Amino acid sequence: QVQLVESGGGSVQAGGSLRLSCAASGYTYRRGCMGWFRQAPGKEREGVASIDSDGSTSYADSVKGRFTISKDNAKNTLYLQMNSLKPEDTAMYYCGAYSGGTCYWPLRIYQYDDWGQGTQVTVSS
Repeated sequence: QVQLVESGGGSVQAGGSLRLSCAASGYTYRRGCMGWFRQAPGKEREGVASIDSDGSTSYADSVKGRFTISKDNAKNTLYLQMNSLKPEDTAMYYCGAYSGGTCYWPLRIYQYDDWGQGTQVTVSS
């Protein structure tokens, strides 16, 4: 059974940085993908970034050039480095995992089978 635990959220001023972590257990990095999603109050959950088993990455246009997704297979941990944060980045951030094979829709919710509980990111202006 896959378990995902996010951490690293917090409050920061615009222009600041945060690094989110997602500790995974029961998940194999040899296939599939992992991703970061976010959900602001009153809005749908949206894909932010994903990384495939071969290291290929995908990003939402709104975060390209500011966010970087990475993983440490030895530590079973996924990361999201967030720089130049904006108030519109404020949301609950979730980690998702899929290990069933090729990820055809890496930034779509329905690609993922397992989810963490989320970590809150608040960016003030």
